[in-house]
Amino acid sequence: MSLDHASLIIDIPIVNKFINTSKLSIAPNSEQEMAFVKDLITIFKNIETSNITNKDNLEDIVNRIGTSINWAWTKNAKRSRISRYSKQWLTEECSKSLDNYRMTRSCENWKKFKKVIKNTK
Repeated sequence: MSLDHASLIIDIPIVNKFINTSKLSIAPNSEQEMAFVKDLITIFKNIETSNITNKDNLEDIVNRIGTSINWAWTKNAKRSRISRYSKQWLTEECSKSLDNYRMTRSCENWKKFKKVIKNTK
């Protein structure tokens, strides 16, 4: 029996690509955030701008600022693993409440955990 259509053959190139599964982040209102802001203030206070006389000097200062900010971020940020279960709203308080429930397995602590989550969201 003959076919009434032409077969299609498609080659799909697959490129090796690195997919990052972790990220650096700083929790809002945390000690790390305060330390990061203090580092930024120090960085900007110590910028010497009196020698910006040409484009090259300006580019050099901008590059040093970028490097310094990157250093401050890396120093204060925490590496966290990205997964499909990651929640943007999950705070330190939520984690502590969940840990408390997991240690005791009490209904009272479960209710407290759910209340903390509700308030956070």
